[in-house]
Amino acid sequence: MSDAEGLLAVRALACVRGDRPLFAGLSFTLEAGEALHIRGPNGLGKTTLLRALCGLSRPARGEVRWRGARVSDLGEEFTAEVAFVGHLNGIQGDLTARENLEMTKRIFVRGAAPDVRAVLERVGLKAQSARPARYLSQGQKRRLALARLLVLRRPLWVLDEPFTALDVQSVAQLSSVIAEHMEGGGVALVVSHQAFTVPGIRDLELAHYGKRRA
Repeated sequence: MSDAEGLLAVRALACVRGDRPLFAGLSFTLEAGEALHIRGPNGLGKTTLLRALCGLSRPARGEVRWRGARVSDLGEEFTAEVAFVGHLNGIQGDLTARENLEMTKRIFVRGAAPDVRAVLERVGLKAQSARPARYLSQGQKRRLALARLLVLRRPLWVLDEPFTALDVQSVAQLSSVIAEHMEGGGVALVVSHQAFTVPGIRDLELAHYGKRRA
């Protein structure tokens, strides 16, 4: 991979929903240690964009490249480097907070992995570690879902409204986690309507690409 290609490169991307064009002509490049805040009104296709960037769906036109190779050609090799947090928390209600993270580590992590207790403390859930997830508040469930990012330790984070149900303190805490991920050479894509502060994150206004024809 040449330096000019970037770690994540999006070229002339266009997405549709049914027969309706959402956006077209979208291009950007992210190097290691960079992040993008994707903004825009509801219905413009932000979640559709994230799914395409993750390889979960195919764009109408254009391509996404990771480490210089097309995501569509990489398959599981790319999937193993992506951590996606969507609108649903995806946690198991019958398992405790600690057991949820232990399960993530056991199934998805190969080799060295962080200590789950330290991760729970980092996201402010140390006191809830032995509580079944179904008894956690909505904000605590969201923090537990986001804690998996720290367990997985994958270079590409794709976050769809990650601050939902979080209080001001938790928003600041997660923002610092994203900043630390960038400092470690990670890449992040964040869709959020809520205000947050991460030093060095760039803004991308999807509405600028919404009037073009896919």
